[in-house]
Amino acid sequence: MPIISMFYGIIIRMYQLDNKHHNLPHIHAKYAEFEASINIDDGEILAGKLAKKQLRLVQAWIELHRDELLADWEISISGDNPYKIKPL
Repeated sequence: MPIISMFYGIIIRMYQLDNKHHNLPHIHAKYAEFEASINIDDGEILAGKLAKKQLRLVQAWIELHRDELLADWEISISGDNPYKIKPL
């Protein structure tokens, strides 16, 4: 469960070989007691829950780093550790 970024108390992870559950490129964001899987393509929640303010921050971060996230996704589904990405 590699952490690829952290900002404003939000932890962003990308799990290895995690393309079977949602089958879409996604990240996992955790903030306090909230956790959600978020689609990289459109920033929408696939599963779970995240506070509105933190969801907007994660969506902005995804927008800025979409290409890097998609590259990390390809690395992750092949079983390797994704690279770290700059925080927001």
